[in-house]
Parts: sequence; structure tokens; C-alpha cells
Amino acid sequence: MNHSNKNLPGRPRSTQSHQAILQTTLDLLAEVGYDRMSIEAIATRAGVGKPTIYRRYQSKAELVADAIESRREEYVIPDTGSLWGDIEALITSAAQITFNPLGRQTVAMMIGSATSNPEFAQVYWIKYLQPRRQAFAVVYERAKARHEIPSDLDPDLVFDVISGLMLYALVFPEGTKAWETSIRQTTQLLLQGAKAPSVSNESQ
Repeated sequence: MNHSNKNLPGRPRSTQSHQAILQTTLDLLAEVGYDRMSIEAIATRAGVGKPTIYRRYQSKAELVADAIESRREEYVIPDTGSLWGDIEALITSAAQITFNPLGRQTVAMMIGSATSNPEFAQVYWIKYLQPRRQAFAVVYERAKARHEIPSDLDPDLVFDVISGLMLYALVFPEGTKAWETSIRQTTQLLLQGAKAPSVSNESQ
């Protein structure tokens, strides 16, 4: 009897299929929202069978959480050596990711889904907002160590204000000055005492 195949590992899961599942999940989340998105639709568009998805994920919420998590690597914590250098890098990165047609559509759908579905709201908070909050806090803790800002400054408060401005700019794009300018001016007001560069009127 030929035992050459004994103890050979099973068929490896396809990395390509997994990436297709994650990307399709993000695409459908942006197009139709969490409630209207189904595992069957994800499987069909990704070109895999439903059992392939269910071997990896027990629920739609778990799949969406992993899909959002897969995008975290695109969010890099800047370390320019100064608070305002880091803030400029954060502003530029956020504008590039968010203020384009696909970015606007994705954020709108994520907010809409979070508003109507508590399960997705929890996923959105843990997998999307919290990592960004934590990255933001790192920037401000470094600034505190360099004595650029008061030691009692709450980075979560600053993050929430900036996030609110971003959402306002997404909803009313024609009724606000340049978002980047608003962020710079608002951050200066929040930091009160931190030495900041002057805000140019050219971008308003």
C-alpha cells in the first residue's frame, strides 16, 4: 500500500479568494449598506461558494469586522518630529482617503448603516474608529513628551471634534471652507497655548 500521501496537509486556503471576499465585502458595504448586504451576494461577486466564507466567518458582522480591519494597514501613524508636522500628515492622509467620490460614498454608507443597525455600529466603533483614535492619541502623547502641548490635553476630545468637522464637510461640501483649513484653525483653538504655524488664507 502506498502511504506517500499520509499526513499531507489539506488544501491550503486561497489567499487570493480571501482577499476577494474582503474587498467585495467593502465594495458592497459602500454600495448597499450593511443591512442589505448578504453573504450570498458577497460569495457570488467574489467568485467563491458560501461554504468558503462560512469556513472562515460565523456571521456577517464578523466578516465585515475583518474586512474593515484589513484596511487598517493603510492608516499610518506619522512621526515627523513635531506635533504640527504630524497634524499636517494626518490631515493630508484623511483628505486623500475620504474626500473623493468612493471615499465619500463609503463613509456615508458606513455612517448610515451604523445609525440603523446596532450590531454594525459596534463593529464600526471597534474596527474603524478606535484604531484611528488610538493612532491620534499616539501623536498627541509624543507631543506631550516634547512639551509642545499641555499634559492634561484630552486627545479623544480633539479627535472627536475633528471627526465631526469631517462629517460636516461630507454632508455640506459646498457650504464650508476647505476642510483642511477648518481643521488647522480648530486644532489651534483646541490646543490654546501650543505654538502653531499661522493658517494661510490661500486655501480658504
